[in-house]
Amino acid sequence: MKRPLSKRQKTMLDYIQDFMKSNSYPPTVRDIQAGCDISSTSVVDYNLQILQREGYLQRKREVSRGIELLGEAASSAGDTFRNLMTVPVLGNIAAGEPLPVANTGPWNNADFDNVDLPPFLTKGKENIFALRVKGESMIDALVGDGDLVLLEPVTQPQNGDMVAAWLQDREEATLKHFYLDGDQVRLVPANSQLSPITVDATNVAVKGRVVGVVRTM
Repeated sequence: MKRPLSKRQKTMLDYIQDFMKSNSYPPTVRDIQAGCDISSTSVVDYNLQILQREGYLQRKREVSRGIELLGEAASSAGDTFRNLMTVPVLGNIAAGEPLPVANTGPWNNADFDNVDLPPFLTKGKENIFALRVKGESMIDALVGDGDLVLLEPVTQPQNGDMVAAWLQDREEATLKHFYLDGDQVRLVPANSQLSPITVDATNVAVKGRVVGVVRTM
C-alpha cells in the first residue's frame, strides 16, 4: 500500500504530469525546481526518490529527462510515454581526438546495450542508434562527455551536419561537424580550443548523422 504523499510531493507529481501533457517529454530536475518553487535540486532529487519508491515513477538517473511515470500517474499524463522506443547503444564515439578501435567495429565496444526513449527524441525516424560521447570537442554544440548522441544511418551528409565519421586509414572514429570541400573533408569540432581534422574524402566513411542528444547533466 502506498503511503500518503506530502504536499510537496503531490505538487511535484502534478507538475510532472502537466509538463508531460503540454510538452510531450519529461521535465528536468531544474524544470521541477523552478516550476514548483523548490529551494534546491537536492530537495527535488530527495522527493523524486520517494515518488519512485512509492511506485509513481521511475528514473534513469544518467539522463537529464529520465523520468517515466507509472500506473495511474502515467494514465493522468496521457499516452505519450506508453510507447517507448528501444534504441541500441552501440558503443563509444570520440569527441576530441579520434578514438582507436580494436576488433569491435567502428564503435569500440564488444557489447551491445539498449536505452528506452520517448518517440520525440528520435523525431519519428527509424533505425536510430546511439553512441556514448567521450570528450568535449562538441561542447559548444551542447554535446558533452558522457552524453548519448542519437544517430540515423546516412552515408552522404550535408555540410554542417554533426556526424559519426570513420577514418579508414587510422581505423578511428570521431564525432564532428562535416564539411566537404572538393576532394577534402573537414571534420570541425564545436570547441574553440581544438582544430579541425582535414583528410582526403576517400578516407572518410560517414556512419550516421546526429538527430538528437540525451544529456547526462
